[in-house]
Amino acid sequence: MNTPQPPHIALLPSAGMGHLMPFLRLAAMLAEQDSIVTVITARPTVSTAESDHISSFLRHNPKINHLELQLTPSSRQADSGPVDPFHVQMHLIYQSMHLLPPLLSSSSPPFSAIIVDKFLVAKVAPIAKTLDLPIYILFTSSATFLSFMAYLPMLASNPVEFNTTSTEIKIPGLPPMAMSSIPPVFHDSSHLLTSIITTNSPALSEAKGILMNTFERFEASTLAALNKDRVIKRLPPILPIGPLEPYHFPRDDDGDQYRSWLENQPAESVVYISFGSRTAMSRDQIRELEKGLEKTGWRFFWVLKTSKVDKDDQEDAEHVLNESFLEKTKNKGLVIKGWVDQQEILRHPAIGGFLSHCGWNSTMEAALRGVPMLAWPQHGDQRLNAQVMEDAGLGLWERNWDWGPNGIVKGEEIEKKIVELMTDEKLRERAKKVSEEARKAVGRGGNSDKVIREVVQSLIIPF
Repeated sequence: MNTPQPPHIALLPSAGMGHLMPFLRLAAMLAEQDSIVTVITARPTVSTAESDHISSFLRHNPKINHLELQLTPSSRQADSGPVDPFHVQMHLIYQSMHLLPPLLSSSSPPFSAIIVDKFLVAKVAPIAKTLDLPIYILFTSSATFLSFMAYLPMLASNPVEFNTTSTEIKIPGLPPMAMSSIPPVFHDSSHLLTSIITTNSPALSEAKGILMNTFERFEASTLAALNKDRVIKRLPPILPIGPLEPYHFPRDDDGDQYRSWLENQPAESVVYISFGSRTAMSRDQIRELEKGLEKTGWRFFWVLKTSKVDKDDQEDAEHVLNESFLEKTKNKGLVIKGWVDQQEILRHPAIGGFLSHCGWNSTMEAALRGVPMLAWPQHGDQRLNAQVMEDAGLGLWERNWDWGPNGIVKGEEIEKKIVELMTDEKLRERAKKVSEEARKAVGRGGNSDKVIREVVQSLIIPF
């Protein structure tokens, strides 16, 4: 008797660890559900962290297949002024999509579906249609940012309302968004990121569904608005499948330093500080953060980054930080540079709070572990994410803090908010409730678990 064939699913991420990590987590999740999984990644990567992580992931997940897309040189003229290397990489991947059809059509067994990054859908959708291949999007940010991205072409066509002098923007079915939460680059149609988003937004409707690394209770009203066509018509079903659980990596020696340090700290006594894989902090801001940490008296674990691309981040932490700061805090703090296993850190009992840029992966990781957050957005979607995070009860957001490289937040302000983060018991209780809801969502029979199982079931090849 013939049996149904498992689906063969391709996953195609964009540039940067923030996009790669959720795709690898989804790949591991799909493999656990007896799908055949192939991850397609660009070569070369923009960062060493990406290439190292891809190699390690494949080594420890031998059932997952791997294809490489060799990038072609960009045809885009260089913009005036500095250009974010990750945005350039996104553009390069997008421009290299003509090399994708042979990779997809030559697969054995044939692909059942392809899951792509939100910044690649406009180029991949027609390819998938030609190959009669269902396409899904894995959206690596919040449902709130999805609403903004989907509506941006309409906003951009109305400069009378969508301009830097406006105080808010209105998207149907959603509360008004503060204009101060929208990066100024989105008012510049020639900016590379803005161009990428406005090109891909209309193509969102080509997908069978948009998979979201979020869960129902965390963004209930926004998910409802999106799925009821109140934000923008013709969007496919919005499918929350998060928080995406981390895949298993054997412990390596690189983390021994911080593991042994954490083991010696009291429960919930350490504030963890990280601004993600792409945010480089200025020397002036580093000095102010030093002052704030020293004055709080709280223990801290700081992952320091001084260069956007890790290949350029060569200085040791002790050469960047003030010598007197290191001396005064040597028994209370740990500062390291380089990649860390953030999920492992956040689930450690010693961690009591998380000072974060509020990137979406970090937000979902904190939600899963119930670690209260202090949001300090730096760029992109992070102010919108901070609003979502605060509304969900996971943490605090100081709206008056500047974002980006130009503004400086003073040490006294940082001290005040860290103390609040670490001492507010009601906040801690709310964060624990968020964790309970997150775990329920991804547990067997939870909303997120049901959604991903239904997607896989729909792709099974009948006998």
